[in-house]
Amino acid sequence: MKFLLAFFSGLLISSTVLAMDVAPDALVKTTTEEVLEIVRKDKDIQSGNTKKAIDLVEAKVLPNFNFTRMTQLAMARDWRQATPAQQKTLTDEFHTLLVRTYAKALTEYKNQTVHYKPFTLKAGETDVRVRTEIRQSGAGKNIELDYWLEKSPAGWKVYDIEVGGISIVTNYRESFAAEVRNNGIDGLIKSLQAKNKSGEAASVKK
Repeated sequence: MKFLLAFFSGLLISSTVLAMDVAPDALVKTTTEEVLEIVRKDKDIQSGNTKKAIDLVEAKVLPNFNFTRMTQLAMARDWRQATPAQQKTLTDEFHTLLVRTYAKALTEYKNQTVHYKPFTLKAGETDVRVRTEIRQSGAGKNIELDYWLEKSPAGWKVYDIEVGGISIVTNYRESFAAEVRNNGIDGLIKSLQAKNKSGEAASVKK
């Protein structure tokens, strides 16, 4: 499940698509298939080239994720305790953590497919859920994968992802809150920085 969460959330959006002009469900479908096709043909990524996977994630994902809101939701009320400088650092570190998670998952792709469920965008809606299902080959169980997007002046942005009803934001919220309780905001920052440095070292080995 961790693989599916990271992989399909990380591959959601391509910067080559003008997000502000595309409905959220069309955006999810078109760009997911585009990136999946790239991965299917890229033997380096499939063989574990984490650096190349990170480059792909950086190019295709970042313009269309609202990392500030994701970090704010993950921290819940603790976000208000952080100074503006701390908030920026937390957002940057959380961004890096998620990108490395997505990139690692890219190297583990095993030909899963995506089924896109019916979606209707109602007039005036600015916050929507796009529902999909990950279908695995063989006897693997299908998994519900939903994307939460909000409309911004720059187009639709992803701010949360759910796998089997479990939110990525909620998944991090408990550990973030525990770290803040024990070591404060700076302690959480140091914890994220340590995880990212460890991930960087692992990717260099690849």
